[in-house]
Amino acid sequence: MNITIGSDHGAVDLKEEVKMVLHEFGDVHVKDVGTFGKEAVDYPDIAEKVCADVISGKADRGIVLCGTGLGISIAANKIKGIRAALCADVYTAIMSRKHNDANVLALGGRVTGFGPAGEIVRAWIRTEFEGGRHARRVEKIMALEDQKNG
Repeated sequence: MNITIGSDHGAVDLKEEVKMVLHEFGDVHVKDVGTFGKEAVDYPDIAEKVCADVISGKADRGIVLCGTGLGISIAANKIKGIRAALCADVYTAIMSRKHNDANVLALGGRVTGFGPAGEIVRAWIRTEFEGGRHARRVEKIMALEDQKNG
């Protein structure tokens, strides 16, 4: 499995911890698109880089991180084809995969500890989409991207 990961300056430390967790899986290959320091960057730019790999097929899934996970998850979900889930617990991470086929995981570097983040990532990586009735719902979610408002 190929994973592209990226964070803004508010989650660089958590990103490094998450990368260590991902390396526990022998079949997971990680591409880090930045940022690599504490100098301020704009999280929409990071979301765009990670999601471009997911949409193009270069990555099977993506992980995005910012201070709370909120901004970067909102940005990621603006990109056609992305289903980003902000997860702060293991159950939500599992359900985001089982029922929503989330292809991007969002985490908050200032609100999620290293230990919980590791458990969230492990659960998210191990969990597969159930399909079935959930596939119909995911199709309906994705169809919303093409609706015109007003």
